[in-house]
Amino acid sequence: MSKRPYNLPPMNALVAFEAAARHEGFKAAAQELNVTPAAISHQVKALEAELRRPLFQRHHRGVNLTETGAYLLVALQRGFETMGDAVDQLRQRSNRASVTIRVTTAVSSLWLTPKLAQFWKSHGDVSVAQIVSDTYDAMEDCDLSIHFGDMSREGGTCSALFRDSIMALASPEFAAANPVTTPQELARLPLIHFDSGVAGWTDWPDWFHCLGYDGPVNASHRVNNYIIALQAARDDMGAVLGWVGLTQGFRNSGELVPLLPLEVETAEDFYVKLHPHATDRARLVYDWLVQAS
Repeated sequence: MSKRPYNLPPMNALVAFEAAARHEGFKAAAQELNVTPAAISHQVKALEAELRRPLFQRHHRGVNLTETGAYLLVALQRGFETMGDAVDQLRQRSNRASVTIRVTTAVSSLWLTPKLAQFWKSHGDVSVAQIVSDTYDAMEDCDLSIHFGDMSREGGTCSALFRDSIMALASPEFAAANPVTTPQELARLPLIHFDSGVAGWTDWPDWFHCLGYDGPVNASHRVNNYIIALQAARDDMGAVLGWVGLTQGFRNSGELVPLLPLEVETAEDFYVKLHPHATDRARLVYDWLVQAS
C-alpha cells in the first residue's frame, strides 16, 4: 500500500474529528459539515483505529477529549490556521491589481503615468495600480516603489531609473516682469519652497549653495506637494525649482521657462525597488521600467 502524502490519515477523518472536538459533540459537528452524526462517528472511529488511541471519552451526555485528542486538536487547529492565513493572503492579492507601485505625486504625474501608457501597448494584459503618496510609510502594501535615493539596503532589489538636474523656472509672465542675471538677484524674488521631508532632496538654499551663493533666500510660499508647487509657478506666484526631466512637458509647452541658464545636478538618482514578496508580473514591470528609463 502506497504511503499517503505527508503520512497523514484521510483528510475527511481529520476534519470530522476537529469539528467534533471543537463542538464537543458529534451532532453539532454533523450540522456544520452537512453530514449525519453517524458519519462523524464513523470517521472518528476510523481515525482512532489508525492511531490506536482513543480520542474521545464517550458518555450518555456527549463526548470529552482524551489527552491524546486534546493534543491532536491543538496540532490540527494550528495547521488549519496556517492554511487559512495563506488562503486569505491569496484572496487579498487576487482582489487587488496584479501589480501595485507606490510613488510620489510628482513622479506619478510627470514620469510614471506616461511610462505606463507605453508599457500597456505591449503588455495590455498586466494590470498596474499606483499608490500615490508623498510619504514612504507602509511599503509592505506594494510590489514596487519608486524613491529618490537608493533603498536597496532595506532589502529587495533596487535599480537606478534616472538622475535629474534642477533649474529655476517660472511662468513667462513672471520671468518677463522679473528679469535676473545672477543667483543673488534670483534669491530676492518670490520663491516657492517645496517641503518634501525626503533626505537628500535639493531645496532652494542647497541649490543656491551649489552655485556659490549662501546669502539670504526669500521664503514667500511653502507647499508640501510638488505638483502644487509647479501649479503655483504656472499661476505667476513665483519661481520654483524645476526638475529638468520631470518638467520637460511644461517647458516644451511654454508654461514654464528658465529664469537663469544654470542647472544643478542632484546628488541622488531616482530608484525603483522590487519588494521581496513581489510576483512574477511585478518583476516584468520592474524590468521594463529599468530598461525603458
